[in-house]
Amino acid sequence: MLRFSGFALDLGRAELRAADGATIKLRPKTFEMLRIFAASPGRVLSKRELMEAVWPNVHVGEDNLFQCIREIRAALGDDKRQMVKLVSGRGYLFHAEVTDTAVPAPQDAVTATPSMAPSLAAEPVPPTETNREPPERRFVFNRWRGTAVAVAAALVILVGAVTAAVLRPGVILARGPTTVAVMPVTDAGGDPLTVQMATEVGNRLSDGLAKIENIRVLLPETPAAKADFVVKSELQKSDQAWTIRARMTDSGTNEVKWTASYSVSFADGADPALQQSRLAAGVGHALALRINELLNARTAATAAADALAGKSKVVIEQATAHINQTSPERFQAALAMLEKAVADDPDNVDVQVALSALLMRGVQMVWLEPAEREASEAKAERLLQQTLRARPDYLPAHEAYCRFLNATNQFRASLVACARALSFDPWNGIAIYHVGLAQIQTGRFEDALATFQQAERFDTPQVSRWTWLVGAGWANLMMGRAEDAVPYLLKSIAITSASGRTHMLLAAAYQQLGRIDEAKAAMEKGLQLRPGSTYQNVPTPKKNSSPVYIEAAERIMQSMVAAGLPLS
Repeated sequence: MLRFSGFALDLGRAELRAADGATIKLRPKTFEMLRIFAASPGRVLSKRELMEAVWPNVHVGEDNLFQCIREIRAALGDDKRQMVKLVSGRGYLFHAEVTDTAVPAPQDAVTATPSMAPSLAAEPVPPTETNREPPERRFVFNRWRGTAVAVAAALVILVGAVTAAVLRPGVILARGPTTVAVMPVTDAGGDPLTVQMATEVGNRLSDGLAKIENIRVLLPETPAAKADFVVKSELQKSDQAWTIRARMTDSGTNEVKWTASYSVSFADGADPALQQSRLAAGVGHALALRINELLNARTAATAAADALAGKSKVVIEQATAHINQTSPERFQAALAMLEKAVADDPDNVDVQVALSALLMRGVQMVWLEPAEREASEAKAERLLQQTLRARPDYLPAHEAYCRFLNATNQFRASLVACARALSFDPWNGIAIYHVGLAQIQTGRFEDALATFQQAERFDTPQVSRWTWLVGAGWANLMMGRAEDAVPYLLKSIAITSASGRTHMLLAAAYQQLGRIDEAKAAMEKGLQLRPGSTYQNVPTPKKNSSPVYIEAAERIMQSMVAAGLPLS
């Protein structure tokens, strides 16, 4: 039983009780969050910590967190937010003295948990007579202990002095996690609308960066010299778009480590919240990638190694350029390039990730024979596991592993891997998209739709925009909402018209709406892009898929057959 401010949190019965003993109803997730707060009074808990504790292995939006916070404050009558306090840029702090009466102490005493104020710390309890040492031994021990403490204190002071003299703030590994100071976004116009937009974009950027696992975000008022990196940005408004320009510098050397510019056209929507989300995500995604790259920089031992790494980078870019124009021939060309690059530079993790991602692309697009598919899956998994052992915090490897697990129908593991990728880049649309795919395969269609819509709100990277649009269309189809599916599928095709699967889904939607001629035309286009497609090879494998998914997928397949998909 945890007690605080007149309330009692009964952990055994999962109940919150008021001072008069009345039970206050809380949803299970809200109760769990309050339990976490009460177990850690006086400590700032980041949003990421709370979300991972309350929703383990599940990617959820911040709205879920905010709803629980609101319910906790309402239950505790904390209208002025004095008990559950928001610590800007860091998280939430539970400001209350908490006592634990789960195990009564001797003489009905109450054992206090550590709290914020030193005056509330428990005093040492004198030992009972049976536990006392002989006076002579106790005197010798205490004298030795006092000497040891003095020596330890002297060592601490000495180490601190040496550290202060030798280490500068810009040395990343000197002080634990890398620190990033995010300065308020400045506005170029000065009009009230620009000022408000700049403030909101800055808040969203700081909140997103605070979710990244291996960095700490400092408050804007923190002196820049105390941070490893400093991020400054400016927002401008033109007749056509909002544009944010940002740069990150090393506070120790003033060297510019990263710059970016990102624009959101008014043609994409006039909703200020959507514009703010995309502006913050646009620079935040690029910044997260750069930070991860800096923290995982490869240290080449020789000039030859540097040259080899540069050559591998060129090969990756060439292979990516080939595969972006989706076709089996370009896939084979890219595969040959990357296979040779791995042979030439076997320790290059970027080449390993690029090759494993390409192999899985071939599997997903059914460009490989069954025997080749199995061998490609095994090789991709071996490469990714090798990379993650060498670089456990490397974002591209986590993103690729997230995609691999999805493609091989390991959906629960994929949710974990994708959440891991998002812990290094919360705006990563590719990882969010694959969370949605796993949710579809496990029958959570509403959750999947919300996930794809979140990816669309971030819209990063834009090159993958068509994927979450087709995902949203697919989720609507799975729920029997063909009319809602059509606009998403058409938008996806307008961006990338080379995906035969998207045309086939559109054909199924038109068929369900009774638009027969349009359904047949869409299926004809899909078959042109994916020759040899039939009822037998178009569906995704059913392994580990939920019965709900299998039933809904079969309805879509029957609509495709009616629109002209061959049975065999």
